Amino acid sequence: MALRAVFFDVGETLVDEERWWRMLAERSGLQPHVIWAALGVTIERGEEHNELWRHLGGEGPASWVSDFTYELEDLCPDAVACLETVQALGLRVGIVGNQPELMERWAREQSLPADVISSSASLGVKKPDPRFFELVVELAGCDASEVAYAGDRVDNDVLPAAAAGLVAIHIRRGPWGRLQATPPEATAGVDDLASLADALASLL
Repeated sequence: MALRAVFFDVGETLVDEERWWRMLAERSGLQPHVIWAALGVTIERGEEHNELWRHLGGEGPASWVSDFTYELEDLCPDAVACLETVQALGLRVGIVGNQPELMERWAREQSLPADVISSSASLGVKKPDPRFFELVVELAGCDASEVAYAGDRVDNDVLPAAAAGLVAIHIRRGPWGRLQATPPEATAGVDDLASLADALASLL
């Protein structure tokens, strides 16, 4: 079947999270490179990123996620142009990642060129749970094989999307995107969103 919809992950796919990690380091009283080193350990071990505090012997700042939101300048330089290009191809565009409601509200307030904006908080389930991708397909309003999901994490995005029958696209940037090799289950692997439209065009 031809592709009819493309859904995007958020962190390190549409948004550069470097400022977020620097803020986290500041709140925890640690240097940024210490946080990043611990993050690398969690990626290597296939753990969730909040496990980094265990490796550092602490619990992290109490409000390390709940009160933080992105800013417009956190968007990757190629993000908006990519969303516009994908829409111009006649595809339904969605933005859904593992994000709290505050982040979802921020995405809506930016008037991003997307037909659907949601989050794990609204869906009530997080990646890599198969139910997350079932709900993405419902939001897309078409068959799973007609929906592409683009994300930076092989473990959270690519493999579970492919297992759910979606077209999985690996965005090779950010910590996970660089450290996790593109698996054969991925229909495509690109280094930036500027290259994504070309990859999608072949699937139309």
